[in-house]
Amino acid sequence: MLLDALRVPIIQAPLAGGASTPALTAAVVGAGGFGFVAAGYRTPDQVRDDVAAVRSLTGGAFGVNVFVPGAAADPSAYSSYVASLADEARGHGIELGEPRFEDDAWEAKLELLEADPVAVVSFTFGCPPPEVVRRLRAAGSEVWVTVTSPDEAARAAAAGADALVAQGIEAGGHRASFVDVEDSAEYGLLALLQALRTHTDLPLVATGGIATGCAVAAVLCAGARAAQIGTAFMRCPEAGTSPAHRDALATPTPTRLTRAFTGRQARGIANRFLREHSANAPLAYPEIHHVTAPLRAAGRAAGDAEVLNLWAGQAHELAPELPAAEVVATLAAEAAEALAGARGALGT
Repeated sequence: MLLDALRVPIIQAPLAGGASTPALTAAVVGAGGFGFVAAGYRTPDQVRDDVAAVRSLTGGAFGVNVFVPGAAADPSAYSSYVASLADEARGHGIELGEPRFEDDAWEAKLELLEADPVAVVSFTFGCPPPEVVRRLRAAGSEVWVTVTSPDEAARAAAAGADALVAQGIEAGGHRASFVDVEDSAEYGLLALLQALRTHTDLPLVATGGIATGCAVAAVLCAGARAAQIGTAFMRCPEAGTSPAHRDALATPTPTRLTRAFTGRQARGIANRFLREHSANAPLAYPEIHHVTAPLRAAGRAAGDAEVLNLWAGQAHELAPELPAAEVVATLAAEAAEALAGARGALGT
């Protein structure tokens, strides 16, 4: 299994939507970790190009992350919210996007990954059907499924997953939950790892709020085989993070969960748009994602952090402004020191 072959138990999260780049993935792989290409929001041709770019930069193993499509929302659920954003659009001199449902080229991306397999294909926003798992495994890829609860873990195991990526509520960006509902159980990462360890023998990868070597050590002690890290790589020079987003990451501003930007729960640094629109934001993904895309693009172009989706985990202030290879090396060294300190505290 790939996790057994890692020199450093650190994985670069997919970071779909801008921060992910082939250079970042290759740098993490070159430093002894594992990295993902984000297929989310990318066309199949773009994914093909990204995979080729990573291969041109490193001979090491890497993976591709794919969004599992959901169901279309009823227009009545989001029409009033879209209307409420009209003033935002006028203020930035743009028109809102059209709310539309699409499956992010699901089948085309699966066909691409069958024809040109990578070491791991991971899934977010749901569990792929067992036949999809079989197709990808037959092509030579491991299949990892991102889960947020023991119930989701059981479903992923039944589908044939090789490993589970356990996402705690601390994580930045979108919640990976199979169904985005208001009353879903919300597990912190350490609690989730403990719960999963009692329900499954599948290898676990921990993700959510991990920004220091001490946190890496903590999740390894809690039963994870590796730590998947996103926000802590977003200030690296190799990342595609926008300047306004980079600056926001370095502040102590707290994060909140919101559907305001995309119609699906996601954790971001609290800004004006999030505060003003979260209360009325509907459950409608990817419809609202398409509606706000021009507004967010205008905000990035203007450097206006108050209208951007500033995705970030709860420990975002700790993200270092260092090359990705240095981040991996620092986290690994800190984790080793923390583990040695824990052994000393126990007198062993």
